[in-house]
Amino acid sequence: MVTLAAALVPVVALFTLGTAVTVPFVALGPGPTFNTLGEADGKPVVEIEGTEIDPTSGNLNMTTVSVRDGLNIFEAFGNWISGRYGLVPRAEVYPPDKSKDEVKQENEADFAQSEDSAELAALHYLDLPVALEVVDVAKDGPAKDALRPGDQLLAINGAQVQTVGEVQRAVAELDPGSEVSVLLRRDGQEMTVPVTLGERPGATDHGYLGITPQEKPEVPFTVEFNLAEVGGPSAGLMFTLAVIDKLSSGELSGGGFVAGTGTIDSDGEVGPIGGIPYKLLAAREAGATTFLVPSKNCDEARQRVPEGLRLVKVDNLDGAVSALESLNTGGDAPAC
Repeated sequence: MVTLAAALVPVVALFTLGTAVTVPFVALGPGPTFNTLGEADGKPVVEIEGTEIDPTSGNLNMTTVSVRDGLNIFEAFGNWISGRYGLVPRAEVYPPDKSKDEVKQENEADFAQSEDSAELAALHYLDLPVALEVVDVAKDGPAKDALRPGDQLLAINGAQVQTVGEVQRAVAELDPGSEVSVLLRRDGQEMTVPVTLGERPGATDHGYLGITPQEKPEVPFTVEFNLAEVGGPSAGLMFTLAVIDKLSSGELSGGGFVAGTGTIDSDGEVGPIGGIPYKLLAAREAGATTFLVPSKNCDEARQRVPEGLRLVKVDNLDGAVSALESLNTGGDAPAC
């Protein structure tokens, strides 16, 4: 009896240690997926009001990554050995200089920005009106005497500009000291004003205007995204495709189950995201047969492709739409 009790002591100690001690890691795994053509909590995930909506079917699912925090030793080992989760240092998800609430607020801000960019990218793709306005002019910047808040930018050196990115690129490729002509609309009147570029802070070999432009939809309808408790910028691509699908004829999904991920900017450029293996698994388990992968995530995605899931490489919005249209007609699409 004494021998048995003695033998149980290390077992009890190990159990106590394993359940009481937390590890400095979090577990990343498959999160929920949402059909951007469908509903969540009784509301359309992508809700467009004020114009006729084209009927849609099938799925264009955005994907997420779940995060398990506060793991004890046994939980961490169990998540890791399951093969569904990966362990990463907690500091990568929750930096030590930020609280959980601060991280959550940043993720929510990124998500809101992805919604705005998704709407703008879709409107540009559909050739619907978007105004490019100056919202701020640096008091000591090169454009302080030439441009005003409320000016609508039309062209720089004769080249049309429609997005913030186009303005940034048009100016950055010029040398400081260059004079540019800015075509704008002010109080309903078009005019051209000259501006001598300054040096961009932090990149003194690039031109600098010293303005903050912003894109504003000029359409007679509204676009709302109704997903709560979701953060980060990676839903941008799928939100954009949903807006396009609802505002144009035909069905991008072809009535099938397409999932995907990727950031997007108003120019339609698709950017990489984190957690791609877990998003692939979540999508396949939800029923997806096609997954849109940002091109810079392809190397990682190829290493852990669930059986039955086709990976389609995407660089930009035009490419994503073209790939889906090709697949819907029995054609091919760029693969990872």
